[in-house]
Amino acid sequence: MRSTVEFSFEQTDETVDKHLEVTKGSDRPQLSIVIPVYNEVDNLLPLHGRIQDVMQGHGYRWEVIYVNDGSTDGSDAVLSDLLRQDERVTVVMQRRNFGKSLALAAGFSLAAGEVIVTMDGDLQDEPGEIPRMLARLDDGYDVVIGWRQARRDSLAKRAASWVANTVTKLATGLDVHDMNSGLKAYRRVCIEKLVLYGDMHRYLPIMAHFAGFRVTEIPVAHHERRFGRSKYGLERLPHGGLDLLTVIFLHQYGRRPLHLFGGGGLLLLTTGFFINLWLTIQWFLGNRPIGDRPLLLLGVLLMLIGFQTITVGLVAELLVSFIQRVEDPLTVTASVERGTSFRRSLE
Repeated sequence: MRSTVEFSFEQTDETVDKHLEVTKGSDRPQLSIVIPVYNEVDNLLPLHGRIQDVMQGHGYRWEVIYVNDGSTDGSDAVLSDLLRQDERVTVVMQRRNFGKSLALAAGFSLAAGEVIVTMDGDLQDEPGEIPRMLARLDDGYDVVIGWRQARRDSLAKRAASWVANTVTKLATGLDVHDMNSGLKAYRRVCIEKLVLYGDMHRYLPIMAHFAGFRVTEIPVAHHERRFGRSKYGLERLPHGGLDLLTVIFLHQYGRRPLHLFGGGGLLLLTTGFFINLWLTIQWFLGNRPIGDRPLLLLGVLLMLIGFQTITVGLVAELLVSFIQRVEDPLTVTASVERGTSFRRSLE
């Protein structure tokens, strides 16, 4: 029979010894660090040095995956050197700049650790905060966000981030302060249950929250950018707003689209019907003609749009039904426990 081992990340010598004992003889890392890289040539060597110091100081079995997302400043050469110098390094070379979401998705698909930590490659995130985040996972959480409480960025970036975080909190009900932080820690099972596409990387904790995983945050240190320049500006606000709308829509109506399209379509259809019914009564009462009234055109138009909207909802329901036929119903299951009589029947 197969035994199960639970790893603990609390920052004690006993925990480190226990971890080393259960991973002895195994090449699989306990922790995977995924770092998207885009034109960060001067930051990579200092960043890797900090990561090495933190990991070796706590005795973790770890790997780091750098995803070079089409850098043009020589970052690829630095990453190649790191690959030769450290066997725990994996380097992914994208054909061009595809964006942070696809870079993270590539790193997630290659990560082997039971815990996956993401951080930016600009030296602003502090690797020394990783042990505290892992300890928070030990408290029963599935996602830990690094809250840059004393953020070292421009006023414009902090203001834009405050607006985005406030809207996100109000729209989703998840009480966190820094959804855009690049420093996050996930349990592997959480990443495996989520689908990352488009520019949804900033809303991974929201998607995890909607999927039933426990999400929290801790204050972390944040540094000023020393080399290079920021890749994000105010233009991400409207993009982020549309992505948030997509996440909420998929959560609320992804499995029941007719509740959205059908509700709106029924409202339009009913409104148009009563408008036309009122005009019909007016015609019978002798208030003629009604064919030249704009209200008649509005009533007919509302009924047509309502009917078409309901039809779109029915087509969406057909698509969802086909998807759910092949979907594993245990996707939303946290655990399954069976009685001893069932286990004896399997032996």
